[in-house]
Amino acid sequence: MATTSCPFCAIIMGEEWAREIYRDDHTVAFFPLQPATLGHTLVVPRRHIPDIWELPEADAACLSRTVLRVAAALRAAVTPDGLNIIQSSGAAATQTVPHLHVHLVPRWAADAMGPIWPARPPSHPPQVLDNLRAKLAGLI
Repeated sequence: MATTSCPFCAIIMGEEWAREIYRDDHTVAFFPLQPATLGHTLVVPRRHIPDIWELPEADAACLSRTVLRVAAALRAAVTPDGLNIIQSSGAAATQTVPHLHVHLVPRWAADAMGPIWPARPPSHPPQVLDNLRAKLAGLI
């Protein structure tokens, strides 16, 4: 179900304009208003789903299929050196629109986007990682 306060739902319902490149029964793909690179595309479920934690597996399969199709089309259309696929859930992860979306960002060696990982990632003691691994194994 769409929500009228969601800008992506407004695009999906045709109430707001977007440079749409793909639409099927489950997903829509369009260019964001402020693309990071040429070809930067958002893929969203047509159903209002706030974030990855609310995404049912059946919807995930449809979303993944569209992400793969758009990735192949971007590769053919703009011949990037690489591709970032980014999904952010929650404000701490920089999600600004509360509708699940996947960014496909074509990348070139000298593009303006820069690295997406910290120059010096934090290190964790082995026992912390072992505890986390055990906890995750029990939850999956």
